[in-house]
Amino acid sequence: MTRAKIELGDVTPHNIKQLKKLNTVVFPVSYNDKFYKDVLEAGELAKLAYYNDIVVGAVCCRIDTSENSRRLYIMTLGCLYPYRRLGIGTLMVEHVLKYVEHDGNFDSIFLHVQVNNESAIDFYKKFGFEIVETKEHYYKRIEPADAHVLQKTIRQANSTPLVNGNVPHAKTNGHD
Repeated sequence: MTRAKIELGDVTPHNIKQLKKLNTVVFPVSYNDKFYKDVLEAGELAKLAYYNDIVVGAVCCRIDTSENSRRLYIMTLGCLYPYRRLGIGTLMVEHVLKYVEHDGNFDSIFLHVQVNNESAIDFYKKFGFEIVETKEHYYKRIEPADAHVLQKTIRQANSTPLVNGNVPHAKTNGHD
């Protein structure tokens, strides 16, 4: 048996319709034209996931500079149901984590998850995300309408970045 090829690719004007179709199948909410226009300009922050050259998932993020911090917001990250638990979601989250690490200037990564989506909550917790808030009536046309805000802290405000979840050992001019 040959091993499946799983890879990420750019979102372009030529494949944006595949992203739209995927999102209508995977997510209970719909996204407007501005969302897709922004995604086309997102570069590394928007990727399609391929399983043996078939689009089966996608991740779309944007940089959020509200609340006196620089945070990465995961707008969407999803995979078609038959292709779940094959490492595709993990590949997409790892891409986001590498982007944030390479950039070196993010305070946190966050996203919204419908409160009853326990599989998504458990999935993100494996990567160090925590529920930091619950927003009532976040969603307009789906039930339950509440969303958890999941966040992974990269660095505390006005401090050094966390390395593997830990504050790096302080240098003391060679005198430890």
